[in-house]
Amino acid sequence: MDKLLERIWAYFWLPETKFIIAGAVILSLLSLRLLARERRRVGGTFVVFVLCLLGQLFGAILEGLDYSRLAVMLHELFVIGSGMALFRLAAIFAFRAILPRVGIVVPRIAEDIAVLVLYAAFILARLHIVGLDPSSLLTTSAVITAVLALAMQDTLGNVLSGVALQLDNSLRTGDWIRVDELTGRVAQVRWRQTTIRTRNGEVVIVPNSQLMRGRFTVYGREDIPNWPWRRWIWFNVTHDSPPTRVIDAVVKAITVAEIPNVAAEPAPTCVLMDFGPGYARYALRYWMLDPQPDDPTDSAVRVHVLAALQRGGMRLAVPEQSLLVTKENDAYRESIQRRETERRLLDLRKLEIFARLDERELLTISQHLVFAPFVSGDVIFRQGDEAHWLYLLTVGEAEVWVEFGDQPRQLFRTIPAGSTFGERGVLTGERRRDTVVARTDLVCYRLDQATLEQLIQSRPELAEAFALILARRETELDEFTRRFVDQPAGGDAPKAGMLDKIRSFIGL
Repeated sequence: MDKLLERIWAYFWLPETKFIIAGAVILSLLSLRLLARERRRVGGTFVVFVLCLLGQLFGAILEGLDYSRLAVMLHELFVIGSGMALFRLAAIFAFRAILPRVGIVVPRIAEDIAVLVLYAAFILARLHIVGLDPSSLLTTSAVITAVLALAMQDTLGNVLSGVALQLDNSLRTGDWIRVDELTGRVAQVRWRQTTIRTRNGEVVIVPNSQLMRGRFTVYGREDIPNWPWRRWIWFNVTHDSPPTRVIDAVVKAITVAEIPNVAAEPAPTCVLMDFGPGYARYALRYWMLDPQPDDPTDSAVRVHVLAALQRGGMRLAVPEQSLLVTKENDAYRESIQRRETERRLLDLRKLEIFARLDERELLTISQHLVFAPFVSGDVIFRQGDEAHWLYLLTVGEAEVWVEFGDQPRQLFRTIPAGSTFGERGVLTGERRRDTVVARTDLVCYRLDQATLEQLIQSRPELAEAFALILARRETELDEFTRRFVDQPAGGDAPKAGMLDKIRSFIGL
């Protein structure tokens, strides 16, 4: 019995066995620690290695029982299995733990090819050791290989295409691509096919040979977070709006607005593309940073475009049809105008500065108000701009920012609904001293400088009311400015000084 055990042990426990086991254990432990996502693969490969060791032990037992021929076959089979498992553990550790940490990212297919080459070399070496000539095997299987190659042309074409796509780095996992009418993100590039996940959550399988034969477009890459992608927003405007005015208004609105996922550089452009019956067709071209929220970003840009057109008094064109309707059109338009006037009068009565005016004066102001909606993020005016309008905010909230030289701009205050702003520049002729940005969507009206001057000349007491408001704001601004810039305190009578500026500018 002792001689039998010695014979089994001598057949199983070769001098290199302990080094092979130690190497497999070390590679498995390091991979399990460094590669959390690969633990299942590493664990499965190590289990295969252990089973192959047990298989070698079983072969040694058969050798001890004098089943030499069967023992040799099983022993070599499980040696090849354990060697392949060891190579697999080494490849996982090298390609997925070591190389990425030194900045080398190897495509998965290249890793698989390297492992297959090692497998083939190891198997041929073992066959040579046991006395088999690998060249005779290759010659014998040549006909079979040719038959299989003819029968599997499509599969081999897909495999070779997948290898080419990975090796030349033309397609990577995480890329945003367009194939014919299909758009989505590359989830996996496998040997036979590429898996694409669309924005609707659909998983589409595309054979690799189709990608190699046809044309696909890459418009986003995972390792380049801000890959600008140009988008087109189409809109039609009636012919009564000059094209230069439309283009300037839209470009300025999108350039100064703070819209998420819209790149500042390259700058957006607007072009006149075509003329149609009753309309001119425009295209706004802007650059998107992240392709995932494409429709929401397009929607936000369209909202800003529509608001900019409405502020400029420009109308979107709709398909025209000639229809005969009843003569109540005039009455209908008068009814709409009357309701709009009543709404404006109601908004004016809410403003403290106009509370003392009579109905006739309020009606005059309402006729000169210009509807000016703004979208959240719109810049209403900037510090240093010339002042032409007084703003009446009826719905929403705006922010006032102040810039101090090279320092970042600072938030000074917020403007609630039911307030006016922009009075100082209109009443004194000074340039804007701050920047006002829409914090939410705003419903605003603009009152031009000429109308405001006529109103104050007819009601001089309004100059004192405006002077009181402006003096209070100047005091608050001076206190705020002294936090960032050294400057002397203001005079003792800010209201009187502001009133003199208003009277001097208006000519009271």
